[in-house]
Formats: sequence, C-alpha cells, structure tokens
Amino acid sequence: MSRRFAVWIALGIVPAFAQKNIPRAADGHPDLEGIWTNATITPMERPASVGGKATLSDKEAAAYEAKDRDTNTLDEESSPLVAATGSGAVGAYNNLFVDRGSELARVDGVKRTSLIIDPPDGKIPYLADRSRQTRAGGNFGRYDSVKDRPLSERCILGFGSTAGPPMLPVLYNNNYQIVQTPSSVMILVEMVHDARIIRMNSTHVAPTVRRWFGDSIGHWEGDTLVVDTTNFSSQTRFRGATENLHVIERFKRVDAGTILYRATIEDAAVFARPWSIEYPFRATAGPLYEYACHEGNYAMPDILGGARKLETEGDKK
Repeated sequence: MSRRFAVWIALGIVPAFAQKNIPRAADGHPDLEGIWTNATITPMERPASVGGKATLSDKEAAAYEAKDRDTNTLDEESSPLVAATGSGAVGAYNNLFVDRGSELARVDGVKRTSLIIDPPDGKIPYLADRSRQTRAGGNFGRYDSVKDRPLSERCILGFGSTAGPPMLPVLYNNNYQIVQTPSSVMILVEMVHDARIIRMNSTHVAPTVRRWFGDSIGHWEGDTLVVDTTNFSSQTRFRGATENLHVIERFKRVDAGTILYRATIEDAAVFARPWSIEYPFRATAGPLYEYACHEGNYAMPDILGGARKLETEGDKK
C-alpha cells in the first residue's frame, strides 16, 4: 500500500478508483433507475426458531430455506389460501401465483434472520400499552360500508406496506420500477400500481395536507439517496402508527445489481423508540405489468352482501 493511499484510508477518504463500479446518472449521482425486486423469505421480526441469531451461516441459512420449502402448502387443498371447492379444484394463491422469494436476505455477505436490524432483538418496539388490535390496524371487523373496509381491500393501497414508506416485501407482486431525474424520483410499485413521487431538495407541504404515501422529500448524502417522509393520512396506520408517523429511507446502490434499502420508523404515540429495517433490492427483468386490482373483482359487494345477510338472519332470531 502506498503512503498516500494509507493516508486516504486513515482519513476515511475512498478515491474514485477504489470504489465499486456502480452506474451513475448524468449529474454524477448513483443511477438507481431500473426494475427491482425485494422478494425475500426473511420475516419482519426475528423468529424464535433461530435462537436469537441476527445472521446465519450459509449452511444454517440453507437449512432454514429448505425447511421453508418443505413446509410450503400453497399448492395443497389444505392451504388456507387456496380457494378449493373440491378434489382437484383450482384455487388462487398457489406457488405459481405468489412471489415471496426463496432465500433469506443477504447483506454484507451474510443471511439476515429479520428485516429489523434495530433494536438488536429484531422486534418492533411497541409501547407496553398498545393493544394487539391497535398494532394490527385496519378495519377488518367492520362491514357497515365500503369505506369501513381496509385500504388494500378497496384497492387504494397495496397490502402490507408494499409501496410504503417503509417499503416491505409481501406475498406477491414485489417488483418496483425507479425513474430518476435531478428534480424528482418516481417509484412505480407493481402491487396496485402505486406511484410514489419523491421531490428532491424541497420542503414538506403544510401539515394540513395529508397523503396516502405521505409527503416524501429527497436529498443526496454522498452516494446515498435519503428520503424523509411525513404528512401521512390518518387512515394509513402502518403497524398501528398514527398520522404522525415519520419515516427516513436510505437507498444506496452498492453494485450493478443491488440497492441496499434501509428505513427508520418513528411514532412516539405507538413505538417506544425509533426502529430500523434493512435489506436488499435486486435488479430483475421487466417490464412491470398493470395490476388491475378491481377488474372483475366481486369481493367488495360479496363481503358487504354477506354482512347484510348475517344481519338479516340475526334479526329473524
């Protein structure tokens, strides 16, 4: 190692020729454009089965992934997700349909056992007085009107915070397309065809303006795109959060085929402390096809019709 290079390392300065060969946009910032997938079987919270380990060796990870495959019942009539009507019936949500990935997320060369990296126990740090119902959010038990049903059921937002923020892998349709300009970044989400617009180097809208995805403002910190989001709708309720939810995301392109995604979530009314998730987005082939959520969807009238029928039967009794 040369004396000059040693000084650079000591000062924390990495010259351009020592950095990984990542694509760059015309303005010199990393180019995040492309189509990406965040599908992974790594769960949000660390499961008890891994004995508290934050990471697994390749051998341990292979065993975990094999067990996940061996216990997969999506193609069986006994699966709760298969709408089977008899022997050999064809239902929805089989393995051909879903897109949950087959591997644990790999970061820094090792497999992660939870998306949550802070707190160290891999658990969401809820306040002690938050009930299970509050944590879950949504209106799954209310059937008075269409507006009482959950946002994902109404095709307003994808379920499971797939569009975010924070952006999470879900059961299927885990693909994203990023379009980047110096003034804005657009993230098109396959699930429900949501489109997030991140305004660069701007300021947040007035506190009275509330949006489904919140109001996202971006800026560059070195080679990392940092996105600050506030102004959420009170109906979004990520993991039971209030409209005061605050999310800071970081998108860092670490090589030609990977974006390392990190998000820090805070809401003092629900969580005892800020908490963070981290996992990779991988480059994938496109294009994204339209997710026509309500095309031929009979679920909503059937759900409400069933509720009215139950009410009528109850009145007769």
